[in-house]
Amino acid sequence: MPPTSPTGLEASQPTRLDTRHQVETPEGIDLVLRPAGAVPRALAFAVDFLIRGALLATLLTLFAFLGKLGVGLSSILLFLVNWWYMVLFEVLNQGRTPGKHMLGLRVIHDDGTPIGWAASLTRNLLRTVDMLPFAYAFGLISCLSHPTFKRLGDIAAGTLVVYRDTPPNARQLASADIVPAPFPMSLNEQRAMIGFSERADELSASRRQELAEILAEPLRVPAEFAESRIHGIARGLVGPT
Repeated sequence: MPPTSPTGLEASQPTRLDTRHQVETPEGIDLVLRPAGAVPRALAFAVDFLIRGALLATLLTLFAFLGKLGVGLSSILLFLVNWWYMVLFEVLNQGRTPGKHMLGLRVIHDDGTPIGWAASLTRNLLRTVDMLPFAYAFGLISCLSHPTFKRLGDIAAGTLVVYRDTPPNARQLASADIVPAPFPMSLNEQRAMIGFSERADELSASRRQELAEILAEPLRVPAEFAESRIHGIARGLVGPT
């Protein structure tokens, strides 16, 4: 087994094909991002392609009845949809086109900040290069060989497509009347009380009873009432919810 250093985990991350990318904000805050690979990005692009196709087919059909005016409007529509669909959604919708939103993705700058106009225009204009020589070949090769799955447009624009992580749902404490702790508790002890109450539904009744009985004596209650006392103390520590 090769020797490891205290920073072995961090040192090994850049050499692993792992969907984790750490950046430091100007405020000194570390962000752990999950870059999206070729498959979810391709699916998101396919969804956007279908949406654009449906939009163009509908409006071009309507414009066909307007004669020469319709021809002019159709040209403007083709330009706007082909070149500005992605840009407008990315800049005005937190880096998410409808396809990226459906796949849980978003585009950001390399430093984790929201994407701007210049970066979005650059990455989308360079799609023409990524598509060469056919079927997004250059873009696919770049995406598969880059440690954070960037296509050529992302490299030039300094952007990154990441998964849009949703915040975890807050756990609910077990029902109990609020009671004060019979003694001062350290921060770790408070966390233990709250954690036990949050995980009550995940443990069997016998396991909950076994764990609660350990604290029966310090809580100064009979063993059979220790669990309810812990829940009450946990609710008192968290406060009204």
